[in-house]
Amino acid sequence: LREYLDSNDFLEVETPILQPIYGGAAARPFVTHHNQLHQDLYLRISFELYLKRLIVSGFDRVYEIGRDFRNEGVSFKHNPEFTQLEFYEAYADYDDVMRRTEEMVAHVAQRVNGGLTIEWEGQQIDLTPPWKRIPLRQAILDATDIDYEQFPDAESLATEMRRNGIDANPKANWGKLVDSLMARFVEPHLVQPTFLIDYPRDVSPLAKGNPDDPLQVERFEGFVAGFELCNAFSEINDPIDQLQRFMDENYREAEGD
Repeated sequence: LREYLDSNDFLEVETPILQPIYGGAAARPFVTHHNQLHQDLYLRISFELYLKRLIVSGFDRVYEIGRDFRNEGVSFKHNPEFTQLEFYEAYADYDDVMRRTEEMVAHVAQRVNGGLTIEWEGQQIDLTPPWKRIPLRQAILDATDIDYEQFPDAESLATEMRRNGIDANPKANWGKLVDSLMARFVEPHLVQPTFLIDYPRDVSPLAKGNPDDPLQVERFEGFVAGFELCNAFSEINDPIDQLQRFMDENYREAEGD
């Protein structure tokens, strides 16, 4: 990973693990206390906000590999502390990041395994770029016959899910219902390398809007062998749009979401 990023002029950095304000993901942090400062601090849940500060201050390409901590559930997919890579590049959009991601994975596979084909549960997985790109809306429609854009609120979407014989959590908001459709009916079948692209605006408050569809944003998640490898988006750079997104988030929080 470092070999690929360093050769493409990315600068490796270290950002604070103890943070006065946590952010960069929707996750519950671990809390500790600094005795000398008489202040609660948080173990970071993401590198994101500090890396973005470096981008704004003039470092065009940065990355960090390190530990993050999230005080949440434990499963075969999740651990309270884990190692991850985050990289950021100025003047790049989600198409650029997808290209870099598939190139980087291919580079690592070639260096580690001596080839771009791996075997998983008896299946041959080809990591050769370019990877398949599928709009999330189309992927869910193909898997469930549900077009979520036709059901713009949680109640109508839950009703349509039940009409199709799919359980729907009555307490879930619209975004969580969409996510449940993806997790149950799309994600497990993405064995070959695939990017799901163009996510709903409502579930991606910091992502730049898609100019071709005001209901979608330029976000993607990458999958191999049914597991999510990455999650990224074009950064929103419209201050008026960003302010409205923050106001919408605050309203949802006040409503108990």
